[in-house]
Amino acid sequence: MTTPPKQPTGARKAIGDFSPERVRLTDEVLFRQVWERSARSKRDRSLSALIALQATGQLPFRLQRGIESGLPQSEIVELITHMAFYTGWPSARSAIGALQSMARRKPSRVPYGSIPCSRPGSP
Repeated sequence: MTTPPKQPTGARKAIGDFSPERVRLTDEVLFRQVWERSARSKRDRSLSALIALQATGQLPFRLQRGIESGLPQSEIVELITHMAFYTGWPSARSAIGALQSMARRKPSRVPYGSIPCSRPGSP
């Protein structure tokens, strides 16, 4: 069994007392094994996660990680727009709102030039 990290993970903080086995699976299997495999880049794994999480309404959790993994905000906006036809307009609206809110709160963490214009061709 893997030694737990010294600092509590997000899963441990959120549900550690209630569901320790889910925390173990999240921390050890998902993040230490699956996310660390070399078959796909973290950027591609983030893109896949964003698609799945938009469908379930849990996208805000993953947005910052996607940007940190190399996804430009403009690509995330395009992904959300495309997926709206499959996951529904309400979930896409929530996702865009979450991305917009995150960009306003942490502009220094968003790569320069990745914030899309409000319409094509606008300055």
